[in-house]
Amino acid sequence: MSNSLPHDHITPFKDSEKGKKEQVADMFDKIAPKYDAMNRVLSARTDIGWRKKAINMLKKDSPKHMLDVATGTADMAILTCKMLDPEKIDGIDISEGMLELGRKKIEKEQLTHKIELHTGDSETINFADNTFDAVMVAFGVRNFENLEKGLAEMKRVLKPRGRLIVLEFSKPRRKLIKRILQPVHGHCGSAGGSLVQTE
Repeated sequence: MSNSLPHDHITPFKDSEKGKKEQVADMFDKIAPKYDAMNRVLSARTDIGWRKKAINMLKKDSPKHMLDVATGTADMAILTCKMLDPEKIDGIDISEGMLELGRKKIEKEQLTHKIELHTGDSETINFADNTFDAVMVAFGVRNFENLEKGLAEMKRVLKPRGRLIVLEFSKPRRKLIKRILQPVHGHCGSAGGSLVQTE
């Protein structure tokens, strides 16, 4: 059984009796129609650049089959398709409201033959071991109910020598940037990407 981490107890609504997973799903179902616009505003559109940098970290590997965890409205999956042209991207998310919007965006981009979205949980990924050449999660690990389980599941579905890319907010180190971003992001401001390779 995995250990509980401090991350696991941070929830959207402190007074709710629901678990973190249910709270996150409810929250994103409610904000889904405004989510993309909020993302652009809160990051001052820098989230697009961060996504591109993260995707470029996978470029030299030319992954064919990819998994986008916490795919939301499929921003990362769509951008990855355009930049890397993999054969297939599967995206999973616990919010059906976000997935519904994602499917509309995929259809508009004429990428339905490449990207497929599924209702799915990061802690119980419904794919076999060693399925994907690469797994990515952008701005999603903070919403995992159990971080250790989520990371273990992503590793499980990666092929040997596969790559995991995690893009997430972090605390800005420079005082000036911190001062500028603090009113908007609270304790979050800049973003960082990590690349992990399975053995």
